[in-house]
Amino acid sequence: MSAFAFSLVISAAVLHAIWNAIVKSAVDRTVILGLVALGQVIPGAILITILPFPGWEAMAYVGLSTVIHFGYFLMLGTAYRHGDLSVVYAIARGSAPVLVTLWAQLLIGEVLPFWAWIGILCVALGILTLSKDVLKGHVSKMAVWSALGTGLCISSYSVVDGIGVRLSAHTISYVAWGAFAHIFITGFVFITRWERVRAIPRSAAIKGLLGGVVSIIAYGLVLQAKYYAPLGMVSAIRESSVIFAALIGVFFFHERPISTRLIAATIVACGIVLIGLNGA
Repeated sequence: MSAFAFSLVISAAVLHAIWNAIVKSAVDRTVILGLVALGQVIPGAILITILPFPGWEAMAYVGLSTVIHFGYFLMLGTAYRHGDLSVVYAIARGSAPVLVTLWAQLLIGEVLPFWAWIGILCVALGILTLSKDVLKGHVSKMAVWSALGTGLCISSYSVVDGIGVRLSAHTISYVAWGAFAHIFITGFVFITRWERVRAIPRSAAIKGLLGGVVSIIAYGLVLQAKYYAPLGMVSAIRESSVIFAALIGVFFFHERPISTRLIAATIVACGIVLIGLNGA
């Protein structure tokens, strides 16, 4: 991998951790997630006016992906309401590639190489390291289960979008329509919680919108990097965001215990890298 491609992927990883930190830091996470979705709608709306239509067959997957994203936002907001950034992020991002990899074997018969299984075991070990704090009262059960639910949603929309992109006549157009379709998520939040939306401080609203824009930029950087480097390598290095989220949680949100969070996040990241590199 070239230094340029590496810098693109690392930048995407940092930005992804940052927008999750924005959600975690919010007082009203449901409203902020609605604003994050709006921050994705705006660039999506601009892009769909200048890009070719992806095709109706692909649009069916855009719709299904939007429904799954609704569950993703619901689970993510619940997880951050009950748990720390360093715990929730590691469990959610760590469980997703494991589920995708297992589904690939169960549904379409892809055979996992030895080192991919070692990667899965590493992710499981990292998650167990974080989850053992549940027994000590440091982490709530709701945080763990919601984080796992978030991972399930991530793996689900990853599979759906993977199929949808292949059916699409234009990859970036598919992504743009997917971002624009988040208008339904924003609409639901605004309609059902309008008084809370009106009450949110302007600075918090701006942070939410920026979070959405940042998430789209992060995804765009990953797509760009895939032109210059192997897909598995890009996906694997992208998940270094688990470590960045742990660092943000420890040093900015003062989450404790420090050693457990950082060690577990590193184990999870190493496992994801093994899965990504050996699943290419």
